[in-house]
Amino acid sequence: MTVCRACCCGTVKKHPDYDHEGQLHRLRALAAGSGGRVRVRTADCLDTCENSNVVVVKPPGGQPVWLGFVLHDAVMDDLERWLADGGPLPATLELNRIPSPARRG
Repeated sequence: MTVCRACCCGTVKKHPDYDHEGQLHRLRALAAGSGGRVRVRTADCLDTCENSNVVVVKPPGGQPVWLGFVLHDAVMDDLERWLADGGPLPATLELNRIPSPARRG
C-alpha cells in the first residue's frame, strides 16, 4: 500500500485535527504483523490533493484501489480489517473509493 504524505496529505496544514503519524504507525504495525502480505510505503504526492488523505492499496492479482478521505478511526478500522482479512473491498470502504489521477483525465 502507498500512503500519501508530505504535500497536503499527512500534514497538519490541511487536516490539523488528525493524527497523521498515528495513522502511519497503525498501518506499519499491521504490515509488521502480516508476514509480508502487507507492505507500507509513503509517497510525497499522489496528485489527488482534493481527496486527502489518500491511501492506495494493490490487492494481490487485482487493480489498485484508491481511497480518499482516510481521516477517521472508523475508516482506518475498516481498512485494517480488509488488509488483515483479504477478500473483496468492503462496502464501507466503497464510500472512500476515488478514481486514480490517470482515470480522471
